[in-house]
Amino acid sequence: MEVRFDMTVRQKAVFKCLRAPRAQDFLLAIPIDGLGQHMSPVEYRTILKYRLMIPLFLVDAICPVCRKACLDSFGEHAVHCKELRAEISVKKEAPVNFLTDPSDGRSTLRPADILVFGWVGGKHACVDLTGVSPLVWLSIRGFTVGEAALKAASCKVTKHEKTCFENQHVFIPFAFDTFGFLAPEAVELLTRVQRVMNSNVMTHRSKNVVFNRIGFAIQKGLATQLVVRLPSPAM
Repeated sequence: MEVRFDMTVRQKAVFKCLRAPRAQDFLLAIPIDGLGQHMSPVEYRTILKYRLMIPLFLVDAICPVCRKACLDSFGEHAVHCKELRAEISVKKEAPVNFLTDPSDGRSTLRPADILVFGWVGGKHACVDLTGVSPLVWLSIRGFTVGEAALKAASCKVTKHEKTCFENQHVFIPFAFDTFGFLAPEAVELLTRVQRVMNSNVMTHRSKNVVFNRIGFAIQKGLATQLVVRLPSPAM
């Protein structure tokens, strides 16, 4: 008997995201409480529901955090709610005295999310962390995995690369999406970090530990965004 399945535009996009490189890295991260590498049962169930397209919220329910927008059933508002943005769990905000906040009309100095010393040619690198949802601008015209993260990286380069260069620094946009896609600049940075680790810890297990931990941090950050908006009692 012939069986046909008709998927929505969103379902097709999510399946593409789940098949992309790095999308499943977080599943290989070893739970370690001391490193913040741990999810509660509610967080883990919630992130799996998000990835498996299982509705999380009642449609049109008011976001309990910002109290300004309505939640959508799959949690896209939670990803971009201005009251709590998804991000990598830990970051070092280092003052560099020349970056400005492009969202502010004034010339407001802002720190680099991460400052890497002596990254190339003796120059320090300003790393800017940017997390986006690949589904926000989803339409029937087509979907390309990683497009949202690549656009975010390009936007950051346009805003900050020239200023960093003029101040003898390197600029690295670390852009990723909620399903774990990493922009090329982020992959290059993590690959270099991984090589350093491999040269100091020569074990088979350390091969992809950096990517696994970053993938886990992204999913945990997203889980935090979602769980805080779940109705009580959670699930």
